[in-house]
Amino acid sequence: MRAEPVGAEAGTRPLRPAARPRSRGREFLQALPWIGPALALIVGVVFFPAGVMFYNSTRDISASGVDRGSAGLSNFAEVFAFPYFWPILGRTIVWVVVVVVVTVVLSLALAQLLDKAFPGRRIVRLAVIVPWASSVVMTTMVVYYGLEPYFGIINTFLVDLGLIQDPEGYGWTRNAGTAFAWSIAVAIFVSLPFTSYTILAGLATVPSEVLEAAKMDGAGPVRTYFGVVLPQLRAAIAVAVLINIINVFNSLPILRVMTGSIPGYDADTVMTMIFKYIQNQHRLDVASALSVVAFVIVILIVAAYLRVVKPMREV
Repeated sequence: MRAEPVGAEAGTRPLRPAARPRSRGREFLQALPWIGPALALIVGVVFFPAGVMFYNSTRDISASGVDRGSAGLSNFAEVFAFPYFWPILGRTIVWVVVVVVVTVVLSLALAQLLDKAFPGRRIVRLAVIVPWASSVVMTTMVVYYGLEPYFGIINTFLVDLGLIQDPEGYGWTRNAGTAFAWSIAVAIFVSLPFTSYTILAGLATVPSEVLEAAKMDGAGPVRTYFGVVLPQLRAAIAVAVLINIINVFNSLPILRVMTGSIPGYDADTVMTMIFKYIQNQHRLDVASALSVVAFVIVILIVAAYLRVVKPMREV
């Protein structure tokens, strides 16, 4: 009688040895021809300029661009010792918070409107894209000249409404406070299209069965929106807020056009302060140090936001 192999059963095939796991290095080399161009672009556009910025922040660079050696942390000390730094940082926070919050609130209402069926909806949707597709500088210049005391169409319109009495004596862009407020309005206007379309895409993913179930349970439109629709938009809103925080914090053209002619630093944010260090004072080293500070602030804000909100988490 022939002995069967230990552990073998009749009618079964012998087990094959487990396949060896593929090396991650080999997988990376195989994928490199496909991801190589993207990696090269990221290194050239993101990491290399960031590295140069960090390097310049520790150098002593003359007004003509000559590197005179290491400066240690003296450039950072000069940034924090600048008497207007903390007011400028506070104004930057106000700038970001007001623009992002108002943009999201208005975009929620606008997206809800664009999601409804009405005659001419396609044309209205295309019209909403115009501020996003247009040049930010061009849009800001239109508002800037519209606020001119003598020939500005916005100024004339405000006079016709009775909101102001003396158009020739009211210079919106001559005062730091009003110029900064109008800059916020322009930033909200140009941020609405992207945010509205992001939320509109989120509305398209809300299951109609859930809305029908809420209606059958007796929930009204307001309760359905805040109890059913809004939680479903959590991921879309979180992503829109995150991108808007980064874009608004780093925004320069709007403030540069609206407040560039105002002397002093009463209407500046961190970005316009960096521009003034480069253009007016020719301090590339100090401007690089301020850029590093701004970069760290943005990273901390984004990290805290991702930690708290977790935009990719399922609802």
